[in-house]
Amino acid sequence: MDYERNRRSNCKAIVDNPNEVVVTERQEGRNLVIELKVAPEDKTRVIGKGGRVADSIRSIVNATSTKENKRVYVKIV
Repeated sequence: MDYERNRRSNCKAIVDNPNEVVVTERQEGRNLVIELKVAPEDKTRVIGKGGRVADSIRSIVNATSTKENKRVYVKIV
């Protein structure tokens, strides 16, 4: 599954500066880490009030990764 493309399109939909969204994937042992980099002024939008938006993004990633028996972590930087 192409997690990177999926997360990029989801994040671009909620930020003011979609051209500054950068999604990278890296393998750490048996885990896949997805880093979302957004403009500093958009970081609060991606995290959301009380972390609700970030939790939603993580839930979507976990649902898709569970089907493939992978452990995926999302970091917002």
